[in-house]
Order: sequence, then structure tokens, then C-alpha cells
Amino acid sequence: MVGTDGSETASEAVRQAIELARMSGAKLAVIAAFEPVPQSRIREEKGDVPGDVSYAVGPREDVNVTLEAAVGMAKQEGVEAEPHPRQGDPADAILDVAEQTGADLIVVGNKGMTGAKRFVLGSVPNKVSHHAPCGVLIVRTT
Repeated sequence: MVGTDGSETASEAVRQAIELARMSGAKLAVIAAFEPVPQSRIREEKGDVPGDVSYAVGPREDVNVTLEAAVGMAKQEGVEAEPHPRQGDPADAILDVAEQTGADLIVVGNKGMTGAKRFVLGSVPNKVSHHAPCGVLIVRTT
């Protein structure tokens, strides 16, 4: 499985996870987390789009685009991939899906692992590597 936020660095982790899944014949779970969007913002945005696409406006719209792109990349390489949108903290989302799916390996990028900031705020790769129920591959993306 691989976690992504749609960034360029996360795309490198996705690319490497796809390659590992392709070489091993594994199915790939792709996880992206999102924060809740206030209902007032959703109502406002729905009013600004045509009625035939207003159904797509919601708290998960950005994460859905991110997941569709990653799953599409996997399918182009012949890898079966399943999207897992989750609300909340990205590291918690990755860990939850890893436990639920019985993941063999978690792939994450190293973004956020350098500097003193990681000791104060923590980071997704640090938290995942310390609490994962399986092996973790931290891909150098920066």
C-alpha cells in the first residue's frame, strides 16, 4: 500500500510502490487523507457550479482526484489498485488501512523527515514507521 497527498514528492512514492506491486504481482492499496470541509463552504461551492456536476462537490472532492490519478497510474502499468479515501490524520489513515487490509508493505515518501520540525510536530513517515503492523519502505523523494 502507498499513501499520497497528490504532491510531486508523493507521486514518486506512488511510482515506486506501483513498480514493486508490478514486479511482485501484488494488488496496491492507495490511501489519501482529507480534512473535513465546513458545510457552509460546500453549499457555497455547489451554488457556483452547474447542476449536472454539483454532485461532485463535497468534502472528498480533492482527495478523490488524487486517488483517481494514482489508481490510473497503476492501471497503466498493469497493476490492480484500490483507492482508500480517509478522513483525518494521514498517518492514522495509512495505519488504519494497513491493519484493515492486512498489508504486507507500506510505502511512504520521506517528506517531512528532516530538520528540527519533525521532533515537534512529527511527520507521516516517522509515525508510520513507528506504528506500522508490517514492513515500511520510506522512499527518498526530496
